[in-house]
Amino acid sequence: MNKNKYLKGTAIGICTISLLSIFIGELSYLFSLTRQGVNSKIVKGFVDRSKAKKPVDEFKQMLDNKLKDGKNWLENQPLKKIVIEHENDKNLHADFLSAQKPSDIFVISSHGYKSSPHQMGIYAKEFHNMGFNVLLPSLRGHADSEDDFITMGWKDRLDVIEWINYIIKNNPDCKIILHGVSMGGATTMMATGEKLPKNVKLAIEDCGYTNAWEILGLKITSDVKLPIFPFLYYANEVNKVREKFDLKKASALEQIKNSATPTLFIHGEKDTFVPFSMLDEVYNAASCIKEKVAVPDAPHARSVCAHPDMYWNAVKNFIKKYL
Repeated sequence: MNKNKYLKGTAIGICTISLLSIFIGELSYLFSLTRQGVNSKIVKGFVDRSKAKKPVDEFKQMLDNKLKDGKNWLENQPLKKIVIEHENDKNLHADFLSAQKPSDIFVISSHGYKSSPHQMGIYAKEFHNMGFNVLLPSLRGHADSEDDFITMGWKDRLDVIEWINYIIKNNPDCKIILHGVSMGGATTMMATGEKLPKNVKLAIEDCGYTNAWEILGLKITSDVKLPIFPFLYYANEVNKVREKFDLKKASALEQIKNSATPTLFIHGEKDTFVPFSMLDEVYNAASCIKEKVAVPDAPHARSVCAHPDMYWNAVKNFIKKYL
């Protein structure tokens, strides 16, 4: 009798733990890797509460205003919506800004986590002024994307390759520049780890992270105030089932080791969201021709605003060398 009670209690305990694990995994996945989660009032409440007592940072506000000016500029341009159709998959979406005069140079510029193509206006404006065509993809789980799940650059790297092939199909003699910021920077590095067509001449990555596991661990502990275990571990198990890959293997650091694309690495020295230390990690791992720029005073994804002359001089010089 006592044995039966023990077995019954054990079974109930195992079921409870299993259900709790599933719940924690779903909750963690929802918060970090879905469109609904990153935009939810619950997550924003956690983040806002952690920043509530901090004084207004006038310098950062000035940088943010520059980004808004870029966004406003882009939204007043004659953007074209482009869709790559898939028979058995969700379609890919991008905004396209044609060069002022016919050009065979195309920039694929990828946005960051919780961002959108229109937030890349400050970059699109400068590339446009250089006389280039600019394609701005909606990364998975963002903007016009038909996906609800965010893959932190891992599946986006393959989407970038589809955009490369799309451009080449319509412009066989084109020259392509890959550019990305934050998650877009990681996406760019991940894409260069694949075998790319010779039309891809160079890449510019701005404050990209080493891998999805590390950056999500930082996000969960700093923004949402949850421990990595069990939350990120269980979220990873959910991701393996839904998206068929391990977050620990979604690594820009490993991909860049296989890159043959000349790459410029840029990172703000005051970046705490994607730690500045990650710049040297990815730069040192890269097997390609490479240069790096550390931007003083710049917080996350604000290097272009903090020191625009420094940023664009480095970009233009790199483009001249390898385009």
